[in-house]
Amino acid sequence: MYDELTEVDIKKMQEEIDHRILVLRPQYIKEVQEARAFGDLSENFEYKEAKRQKNRNESRIRYLQRMIRTARVVKTDHAEGKVGLFDYVTLYLPEDDEEMEVHLVTTLRVDAGGGHISRESPLGRAIFGRRVGDTVTVQVNADVSYPVTIRGIRPGADDENLPISQY
Repeated sequence: MYDELTEVDIKKMQEEIDHRILVLRPQYIKEVQEARAFGDLSENFEYKEAKRQKNRNESRIRYLQRMIRTARVVKTDHAEGKVGLFDYVTLYLPEDDEEMEVHLVTTLRVDAGGGHISRESPLGRAIFGRRVGDTVTVQVNADVSYPVTIRGIRPGADDENLPISQY
């Protein structure tokens, strides 16, 4: 399995890996050593917490390295007038009689509360490559689906300021 990521996604992940290895790893190792010096490890909360933080950092490093290793790099260019990666899309939801705007992003930059949805999400898959005026059915699962109409497409670009997701 692979994730579709952009060059910017990979660059941001590599920067985080470098920061975690060069800055955080030595800091967490030092904290573990200092906490170990407090004595009895079975009742030493500081030691357990320092180990937990160190292990969490190592886990994040492994996760990011695996994402980079298995990534499929995608281009952000797309056909004019069609919904593409990083575009802002205005949708009409007839069931609620309301409009909403979503920003189509890679899986690494998802923030559903902020309107950034993944291209791989049910909504993202349904609208990707469609045109203004198209009505599509978003299939959430075998039992749940809903229609949306594309009312507008505002071209976007791969923004380096959009953060990558944390745990």
